[in-house]
Amino acid sequence: MRIVLSLLLLLGGCAGSQGYMAQVTGAEAGAPVAVRQISPAWLQAEQLRRAQRDRQDVGGLLADAPAPYRIGHGDILTIVVWDHPELGAGAPAAAAGAAAPQADASGVPPAGFVVDHDGLVQFPYAGRLRLAGMTEEQARTLLAARLARYISNPVVTLRVQAYRSQRIYIAGEVRTPGLQAINDLPMTLVEALNRAGGPLPSADQSRLLLERGAQRHPLNLPQLMRQGVNPARIMLQHGDVLHVPSRDESKVFISGEVMAPKALTMHDGRLTLNEAMGEAGGLTPQGDGRQVYVVRRADGEPQVFQLDARAPGALAMAEAFELEPRDVVYVAATRLANWHRNISQIFPGALSSAVGATR
Repeated sequence: MRIVLSLLLLLGGCAGSQGYMAQVTGAEAGAPVAVRQISPAWLQAEQLRRAQRDRQDVGGLLADAPAPYRIGHGDILTIVVWDHPELGAGAPAAAAGAAAPQADASGVPPAGFVVDHDGLVQFPYAGRLRLAGMTEEQARTLLAARLARYISNPVVTLRVQAYRSQRIYIAGEVRTPGLQAINDLPMTLVEALNRAGGPLPSADQSRLLLERGAQRHPLNLPQLMRQGVNPARIMLQHGDVLHVPSRDESKVFISGEVMAPKALTMHDGRLTLNEAMGEAGGLTPQGDGRQVYVVRRADGEPQVFQLDARAPGALAMAEAFELEPRDVVYVAATRLANWHRNISQIFPGALSSAVGATR
C-alpha cells in the first residue's frame, strides 16, 4: 500500500497540470511545453513591443479639410433658373426635351433631374451636360454658361436633392446596421457611427475594422484617443465597409483552481491578469499560486507564460501583464490536491482506509 501511495504522490504532482497544458496547447501527451517565466525584465520588454505593435498608422485615412461632395450617377438634382420657371424640374422640362426623372419604389417620379448611368443630365436649351464628378458649384457654372447663349445673364440654382451615388455599409454591433448614403456632410468615422444609431453596449470599440477595397484597417478607438488622434478626422469613402464586432468575440477564459471559472469580457480591448484573477474570485484552497499559467496562440503556435503568485512583486507583475483575446488562464492544483484526487478516482475509499490504519 505504501508503494502505491508513493507512486500516486509522484504522479499527482505533475499529471494534473501537465495533462491540462498539453490539452490546451495541442501538444502530444508527454511532449515538453516551453514555458516563459513572467518577470519584471520580460514585462518591460513586452510593454515596449506591444506599444509599437498597437500604435496605429491612420495617416492615409485622415482629412482635416474634407473635399466637397461630387455629383455621381443616380443623384437627383434640383435646378431652378430664376425668372424662368418653365425651365424648372417637372413637366415643362420634360416637354422641352429634358430626360424625365425615373420613378422611385413608390411609382412617383421625383421632382428633379436624375444623373444617368453615363453621368449626364439633359436640360432645356443647355442640352446634355456631363455633371458626374463635379461639385455643385462647378455644375452650376457649366449650366449657366450653356444657358447664356439663349438667356441674358442667367441666374441658376443647382442643388443635390437626393444623394444616391455614394454609400458605405456598416455591419455588426450598431443599432441600425446597413447602408448609409454619403451626402454633403463629411462622412467621418464618428458621423457614420452616429447615423447607424451609435454602437450597442455589446460593441467592442477597440476592434473596429474598416475595409476599403483589398485593404483592411483595424481601428482601436480608445487607443486612437490615447495617441491624440481625433476619430472625427478619419474620413470614409464610397464603398467602404465598417465592421463593429461584439465583445463576445474577444473573451478570455479562466479555469483550474479558481473560485469561479468563467469566460471574461475584455474592457475596451484590455484586461490584465490581475483583473482576470479578481473577477474569477481568486484561487481555491487547492490552488498552487506558483503555477498560474497563461496559454496563448500566436500565428498558430502555442505560447505559455507562468507567474509565481507567491514571489515578491507578483501583484504588480500580474497587473502589468495584459491579456489578449482568446487567452486561457489556468491555475494548477497543489501536489497534495492532485494526489488526493488521483487516489479518490483510482482507489475509492483508499485514503480513508489508510488514514484509519494509522490510528
